[in-house]
Amino acid sequence: MSRAQGLRGAVAIVGVGQAGLGEAHGRSEMEILAEAAGIAIADAGLTLGEIDGLTTASVNASMWGLPVAEYLGIRPRFLDSTMLGGSSFVAHMLPAALALQAGVCDAVLVCYGSTQRTATFGRKESNQARRFLDPMPHEHPYQPALPVTAYALAAARHMHQYGTRREHLAEVAVAARRWAQLNPEAYAREPLSLEQALDARMVADPLSVRDCCLVTDGAGAYVMMRAERARDLPRPPAYMLGVAGATWHRQISAMPDLTVTAARESGARALAMAGMRPADIDVVQLYDAFTINTLLFLEDLGFCAKGEGGPFVADGAIAPGGRLPVNTNGGGLSCVHPGMYGVFQVIEAVRQLRGDCGARQVAGATTALVHGNGGTLSSQVTAVLGGAAAL
Repeated sequence: MSRAQGLRGAVAIVGVGQAGLGEAHGRSEMEILAEAAGIAIADAGLTLGEIDGLTTASVNASMWGLPVAEYLGIRPRFLDSTMLGGSSFVAHMLPAALALQAGVCDAVLVCYGSTQRTATFGRKESNQARRFLDPMPHEHPYQPALPVTAYALAAARHMHQYGTRREHLAEVAVAARRWAQLNPEAYAREPLSLEQALDARMVADPLSVRDCCLVTDGAGAYVMMRAERARDLPRPPAYMLGVAGATWHRQISAMPDLTVTAARESGARALAMAGMRPADIDVVQLYDAFTINTLLFLEDLGFCAKGEGGPFVADGAIAPGGRLPVNTNGGGLSCVHPGMYGVFQVIEAVRQLRGDCGARQVAGATTALVHGNGGTLSSQVTAVLGGAAAL
């Protein structure tokens, strides 16, 4: 057994919470973050005073962990505010697990809040600040409309190389909407047909507005503890069975192959740590900032062969009632996407493993794969979670 496999089942997620989804109605990102954190801590049967570890990140503040700890009134023995884009809150699972196993702390709160939809600062100012803080010298001089331009480039290459069609991308959007219609917390629940998705306004060819994620507010949080303590808490634990990250580039222009992401590496290592194969996974949460992401990640994680993502999702295969439940909350395309989405993937996976999802519940789900994406297909992080039956 490898040292990484020694972490399998050693820690668990014991509480989850969300707040301010869609629009925060005048509240700040810190306020909705604190609300989500409080819900997650209470869900775990803990008190704020028992939280002695904290991981968080923000697009707008490099030292975000410091004001979050201050606002919550905690003095964490372990603090991590590593920022990897949208994958951050899946990536935070590994350092939190290591800190718990080392005895550095006993209960880690992972949390995020953003009022991207209703905040008063302008998108132009935000983009200018990001270019200063996150330089991409081979791309920024040409002023691309990032991130959509980068994902459109990957989609166009996939279509050219494998014959993928816009209909396949539309299938991803329609499946996400069908899941969202079963989720009362989802932001976009109105019907969406394949024809409507195909006829939607083009943003960056071949991606239309329906191929792009929502812009919403929202906060999410989850609490991790060592497995031996988790078993004594009120809610069924979701055990961390495997987790791994991989990064092959930052700028899309430096991506070795526009049709292959580092999910191929992170997924293989996370599944190996869990001792599982893709066929062993009951429910999948993929970072769907754009419809092409879902196709790329299904391929790179091993759910289908490279180039077969389009046909794999056809005819509602990843929608409710399909062969593989993907993004069961509606995903970033139809549920929530406040700048960074990863924490909401983890929350949905935990809820599915608990059987808490009502009309969208996947019957008998005991294993879940969560895959986070950051930057322009840059940071890839895969986590495998399971209920007690999967240990």
